[in-house]
Amino acid sequence: MSARSSAMNSWLAVAFAVLALAAPFLLGDSRFLAFVLGMTLINVLWAGGMNLSYGYVGLMPLMFAGIGGIASYAMVHLTRVEGWSFWIATPVVSVGAALIGVLLGLPALRLKGFYFTLCSLVIQTVLTLAFIFFPKYTNGDTGISQIEPPDWIGGTRLSGVWLDFALAIAAVLGVAIVAWIVPSKLGQRFIAIREDDILAESLGINVTRYKIIAFFIVSLYAAVGGCFYAGYVGFISPRAFDVLVSLNVWLMVAFGGRGTIAGPVLGALVLAPIPYLLQDLQAIRDIIYGALIIVVILALPGGVYGEWLKRRARHRQATTDSGKLADQRT
Repeated sequence: MSARSSAMNSWLAVAFAVLALAAPFLLGDSRFLAFVLGMTLINVLWAGGMNLSYGYVGLMPLMFAGIGGIASYAMVHLTRVEGWSFWIATPVVSVGAALIGVLLGLPALRLKGFYFTLCSLVIQTVLTLAFIFFPKYTNGDTGISQIEPPDWIGGTRLSGVWLDFALAIAAVLGVAIVAWIVPSKLGQRFIAIREDDILAESLGINVTRYKIIAFFIVSLYAAVGGCFYAGYVGFISPRAFDVLVSLNVWLMVAFGGRGTIAGPVLGALVLAPIPYLLQDLQAIRDIIYGALIIVVILALPGGVYGEWLKRRARHRQATTDSGKLADQRT
């Protein structure tokens, strides 16, 4: 990565952090827009995790939402039945859900490409059925309602602007962690596996081991997002964590540009609000959503931000080549 690109990524990261942390206070007077913001921030967190897997390791985990569901139901049980604090229950169940996700996905992690995706789809289907047919813990299709927001100092509940601000902090930290992992030795091994896992194995990289590490981190993103979703929306059901949710998060990554830091953030910021902002256009909302995705994927296969980076690089290369040619002529 060039110094110019690194500087641009730093400026984009700072701009996103400032806007995300300021937005809850700017939109606080409109609870509808604040709710849309909160859901968007949760999807930014999820997209960051999906991007680490799909964009940097080359694995498309369609069981992503199911892992979030495991953590969400477990968090609700611990806070409601056992009396745990949200802030204690969330890290505990997130690590537990991530470990369960790794155990369930261990056979799939030995696969690659389409076969991994297909295997993860089967696991997601099994998890969705488990959410439905174990009503003692999940209340089945009816779902669990009246989930209280996260607790706060003095026994009060975190709500309104401050709950939105907590989501903003979680989203910013999620993006920052991915940005920290990617240039590290761990991130470079992930990229090597994505580019050619056979060559990576021949260079001494334990491909299965690093896939497990990546999947554990990705599962933590899914789990933490699931816990915040339950505390923010106040209602969970199997539909909140089915395969369509995984596909929507994947589409945000593909739309913005996988394998980039800013791309999935852009994808979430654009696509996540659409179902809420177009709720009055119920009949054509999904058509508009789908058409937008198809147009971008066909016209910009690298995603909006990814294609912009490619064109910028080509333009810079063309300018450099023109300068060299002019020097040679003189």
